[in-house]
Amino acid sequence: MYESLQQLDTLIINFNKTGNWLLMLFMAVVMYGVALGLKPQFFRGVFNRPGSMFIGLFSQWIVLPLVTFLLCVLFRNYVPPMVAMGLLLVASCPGGAVSNFMTSYGKGNAELSVLMSTITTLAAPIFTPINYAIWGGLYTKYLDQSAADVLRTLQVPPLQIALTVILIIGIPVLLGLLTVKFAPNASARLKEIMRYLSIVVFLCVVGIMMSQNFMLFKEYIGYIFIVVLIHNLVGFGIGYTASTIGKTPVKDRRAVTLETGIQNSGLGLLLLFNTGIFPPEIAKGGMVFVTAWWGVWHIISGLLLSTAFRFSAFDTTGLPKFWRKK
Repeated sequence: MYESLQQLDTLIINFNKTGNWLLMLFMAVVMYGVALGLKPQFFRGVFNRPGSMFIGLFSQWIVLPLVTFLLCVLFRNYVPPMVAMGLLLVASCPGGAVSNFMTSYGKGNAELSVLMSTITTLAAPIFTPINYAIWGGLYTKYLDQSAADVLRTLQVPPLQIALTVILIIGIPVLLGLLTVKFAPNASARLKEIMRYLSIVVFLCVVGIMMSQNFMLFKEYIGYIFIVVLIHNLVGFGIGYTASTIGKTPVKDRRAVTLETGIQNSGLGLLLLFNTGIFPPEIAKGGMVFVTAWWGVWHIISGLLLSTAFRFSAFDTTGLPKFWRKK
């Protein structure tokens, strides 16, 4: 496994910026659909009872990078340095806006999810470089010094943060809230249409992301699939466990779970393909591959988990009463 994953460092993976802009447009449409189900008074509720938000931010900023580092230590004989650094980079990124739809679809607290995504994205220029420097630094110092070449000072582009917050979250949410206020009957019908249209959009997003490097995914996905699967499940588990210990309401727990387990890996790719940070001559194929597959997989896993939340009660009644009775 170690040798197979190490071969990824010799690969050249394409990153289509045009495709990335298209994905941003898709996400803006999805966020508009999410906003049709938001209630402004619930935002006030999140700030009046901020415990769930603090638990979510703690899970996202502190626990996830720490546990990711421990996973890299535990599986150091199976996961080569560049793959490990890729996992640490993903764990250092803010929550992805994908989680907002997943939370809404999974009958979680969508308002809490939107606020968490906004806060972690705005704080990404601070927390992403700090977490990557701390945990990447510990990895290169105590586990494998060969990864020192990719231990770079990250500079999160302010323009990317502004685009994410304004174009993908801010404007679509504002338009959605205005639609609800001034056209409530139309928004109620449109909400149902957008919910299922969003699922189709996400499936199209997966197809677009896979198509860019389909042959490479097909040939090398085996072990990377396992690595990302474990990492993603751990992320969901961190959010779920932290919010359960914190005794948050069920809807908040679902939001924190999905927010912690879904990362903005697109930002990670933008950083990796920034030649001012990672020059082309640096062998970072393992980092790019794991980050790219994370971007595909969290959509699939998020849809699966949010569907389970929506149509079952396993997180509220326990496994013996898994499926709700009509």
